[in-house]
Amino acid sequence: MSSLIVTLPASLPTANTPCSTVWTEDGTTAKRHLDAPLNLLPQTPDAEVVVVVPTTQLSWHRVDFPKGTLERGFFQEGNAPRLRAVLDGLLEDRLLDEPAQLHFAIQPQARADAPNWVAACDRAWIHAWLAALEQTGRPVGRIVPELAPPPDESPDTVRLTAMGTTEQPQLVCCGPQGVVVLPLGHTGVALLPPGTDTNPVLAEPAVAAIAEQYFSGRVSLQTTAQRAIAAAQSGWDLAQFDLLRTRGTRTRKQLAQITGDLLQSPRWRPARWAVVAIVLVNLVGLQVWAWKEQAALAAKRTTVHEILTITFPDVRVVVNPPLQMARSLADLQRQSGAAASGDLETMLGQFQALAPELAAPTAIEFVAGELRLKLADPAAPAMASAISRLQAQGYTVSLDGDTLVLKQQQERRP
Repeated sequence: MSSLIVTLPASLPTANTPCSTVWTEDGTTAKRHLDAPLNLLPQTPDAEVVVVVPTTQLSWHRVDFPKGTLERGFFQEGNAPRLRAVLDGLLEDRLLDEPAQLHFAIQPQARADAPNWVAACDRAWIHAWLAALEQTGRPVGRIVPELAPPPDESPDTVRLTAMGTTEQPQLVCCGPQGVVVLPLGHTGVALLPPGTDTNPVLAEPAVAAIAEQYFSGRVSLQTTAQRAIAAAQSGWDLAQFDLLRTRGTRTRKQLAQITGDLLQSPRWRPARWAVVAIVLVNLVGLQVWAWKEQAALAAKRTTVHEILTITFPDVRVVVNPPLQMARSLADLQRQSGAAASGDLETMLGQFQALAPELAAPTAIEFVAGELRLKLADPAAPAMASAISRLQAQGYTVSLDGDTLVLKQQQERRP
């Protein structure tokens, strides 16, 4: 993911305050590194803006939270004020400043059954820089520490980093005691915890020669840009409590970045072609299936037409085979003297057989295949059952006042 990593200076933002900035396209390699004021930083609208808080601006505290404090969902925005009040009470005696003047952040994947690291920095300072970045069109997605204590998986690990200038070199020790900044000299080396005699040391080029004097053979170069990229890859996010809004910004930018990568990134080109191929295969398959179904339906229609014309040779033009077959069959029944289903005798017989509970009709009218029976009691309880049975035999049945209308159902024209 493309990222613009900005390491904040210790001073408040001004128009001419330079920031150390790294632009990376893959999150691991620096494509561009420069020190420039905010309004001269690279314009990268699709990149996630990651702010790095320098080591000198953070203090670290190991905190045992009361039981039940770190419940699931406690870091949601609605619960943040309660947790903030708990932190104010726990850290009040450990801080040089008032808790209200500081911003706190709890370590990632905080545990309820063990102490957790809490980072603290000046609240006004971090808010001022975030506001300045947002005013220049670079809303912050993540806030990470430059260096952090070792993770819970390896709590006894000690990492040494030499940084600063030749006039003021510093040695940063990240270990079980947190992040401690020492002078790079005999005094600082003497204050290192026991067992660090063989630990590797990462050093900036400006102080590498000095570090080699005290850690001969253990020094590896690490530029400021490399340290910023490593910080951005950590699991920390200082955007907590009153800075939770930056998490929403990060989520939106990540979704936009992922969408952009899927649609435009060259590495996703095979996946895009695969999706297009799958869609095309499915479309072709649906079209073939539709053609097959249409062919089967046409074959059935042809079979019905053939049955009609073979059974009733007098039918020359086939329009509605079921209806024409029913009419031809009725004509054939009449010619042979057999009653058809739409004749008066058949319909009266069906009514008598299927509605024996109803009283005999008081009047009968039969016109053009429609039988109308005037009933003595159209609201009889057995009426609904009788209508259902008549409909099951292929008749259309309805009540018109006190008259039961019965006629043969006509086949719908396809």
